[in-house]
Amino acid sequence: MTSLRGLYAITDTPLLAGGKLLPYAEAALVGGARLLQYRDKSGDTARRFDEAQALAELCQRHGATLIINDDLELAARLGVGLHLGQTDGSLASARARLGADTVIGGTCHAQLELAERAANEGASYIAFGRFFNSNTKPGAPAATVELLDEARARFAQPIVAIGGVTLRTAPSLITRGASMVAVIHALFAADSATEVEDRARAFAALFV
Repeated sequence: MTSLRGLYAITDTPLLAGGKLLPYAEAALVGGARLLQYRDKSGDTARRFDEAQALAELCQRHGATLIINDDLELAARLGVGLHLGQTDGSLASARARLGADTVIGGTCHAQLELAERAANEGASYIAFGRFFNSNTKPGAPAATVELLDEARARFAQPIVAIGGVTLRTAPSLITRGASMVAVIHALFAADSATEVEDRARAFAALFV
């Protein structure tokens, strides 16, 4: 299984429209992303399956793990990982369905109590955020670096920090205990796949 440490790349449908999804995702993987989350909230089931299947093949080729956002059926169908928000269903049920070795993460916002529940239900990692202003979820609850200190002392699970993470802000999160930084815009809001790869390498280098 992929080590749960390093860059966690998350796709964004509008940002990666126009044929960018696969080349930009592969560039992130070449640059060193260890986890890649496919996040698409649309109802286009056929397209979502095709895209997720293509991303799963890319992840397998580059030794990374694909995580599906909020779709247990799709994750089960492809035999890949899953990330659940607080309203996306039971983590314990997902664990039972996907098996002991599948990477399953849970959104914990800025609450240690939610992390406790996720850990008890079998989460592979616990995700806190947002830490900074975020384009994707501007209204999400704000987390602090002090929360990372507490979480690191309390939980054995790897900690993912998400929400407005950039190359400038990531080091402070890693220093305080983040095992992974989840990045969307600071990675994929780029003019070319080459630029995505360069950014991914820079994020990955923070964990060396």
